[in-house]
Amino acid sequence: MYSPTYGKVNYKEMIDIIKSFINKSPNSIYNISVGTDSQNFDYTKVVVVVAVHRVGHGGIFFYDIKTVKKISGISQKLFYETSNSLSVAMKLSEVLEKEGIDFGISIHVDAGNNGQTYKLIPEIVGWIKACGFGCETKPNSYAASSIADKYTK
Repeated sequence: MYSPTYGKVNYKEMIDIIKSFINKSPNSIYNISVGTDSQNFDYTKVVVVVAVHRVGHGGIFFYDIKTVKKISGISQKLFYETSNSLSVAMKLSEVLEKEGIDFGISIHVDAGNNGQTYKLIPEIVGWIKACGFGCETKPNSYAASSIADKYTK
């Protein structure tokens, strides 16, 4: 993972930074989000983001970039992005719960009511909620539609 604030970090370092960030203000309200976006070139560039927002007081985020064989279909791309987010969220949730950090994790989906993906929203949201996570779509899905989007370009 990479953080604009902390540079390149491994998974354990990311967890330690998140714990430290939360412990600096334990009575604050936090939103922990995981979102993925992708962009097609001759390949598909995939960016997954873990964001920790201290409500009213900023936040931190981490991202990872990978490339995969070009995914042309819009629905296939959205399901692939969601699968990536769920995979990261499941691992993150397990580790944070062991550390006593249980604010819940929300999956941010890069889909909204004004695009080709709106028909897929009920299925995607149902999948995410069945896995035990909250879900946000555009315009509230900032981890995917703003942060990850920035790094896919």
